[in-house]
Amino acid sequence: MKYVLIALDSIVGIGLLVLVFLHSGKDAGLSQAFGGVGSGFGGTTVVQKNLDRFTVVFAVAFFVITIALGFIM
Repeated sequence: MKYVLIALDSIVGIGLLVLVFLHSGKDAGLSQAFGGVGSGFGGTTVVQKNLDRFTVVFAVAFFVITIALGFIM
């Protein structure tokens, strides 16, 4: 069980890192390169909103798995 959580934590951590790098900063970030053209309501696109949601889900999953690993070890 411990090794499964370690592998899962590594995969989710790398996924979280990629998602954070895809976010746009002050200028047009990497998210613009993957179809984030045009502006939606409020200045954010659907792609950016979905990217935000995925990032939050991955961050919560990484947090929960890391806490579980702390209790197992």
